[in-house]
Amino acid sequence: MTDRKPIVYVVDDDPSVRRALERLLRSTGHEARTFASALDFIDYEHPDVPGCLVLDVRMPKLNGLDLQDLLIKKGNSIPVIFITGHGTVPDSVRALKGGAVDFLQKPFEDGDLLEAVSRGIENHRHERRKQKEMKILRARLNTLTPREREVFGFVISGMLNKQIAYDLGISEKTIKVHRAKVMQKMGAGSLADLVRFAEKLGVNPPPA
Repeated sequence: MTDRKPIVYVVDDDPSVRRALERLLRSTGHEARTFASALDFIDYEHPDVPGCLVLDVRMPKLNGLDLQDLLIKKGNSIPVIFITGHGTVPDSVRALKGGAVDFLQKPFEDGDLLEAVSRGIENHRHERRKQKEMKILRARLNTLTPREREVFGFVISGMLNKQIAYDLGISEKTIKVHRAKVMQKMGAGSLADLVRFAEKLGVNPPPA
């Protein structure tokens, strides 16, 4: 299943800027939604699609940098492209430290903005794929029994079945069954797959 069409959100308190950016984005095939304030953007019910946020720095009530902080706290991974007519070096440093895709000074070249938008959308697609994979892996991990989780830890340490059996005080045949179940339930085609899944999930081998 592929993602639906991405949305580029524009948040700027200047209506002429909003209109110009909406025209530019739509003329290049992007779907655009505009907002006059950060609060309006927060109140909007966002569809579950990839996208990016073109965000003015200086706005009344809630400025762009504070909105970026708020999105980070909420776990919203939408990439942000800042635009500003009077940004400062500290502003740009704060924005980029917060993970902004770019920090563009007005007036900027259309091509620079469009390139940043394309980069932001691709970043968001990648992030969404990672989040989806983690959700699937966590769901698989939750299907393991306590004993299978225990065996999982031993297997990723590189121990042989007979070594695991000795440590757990059960038969090697039983370990083989548990190991096969772990591989099947985790969707791992090889030990390397299982180790990679363990690293992503933070599953560690038992202490030596």
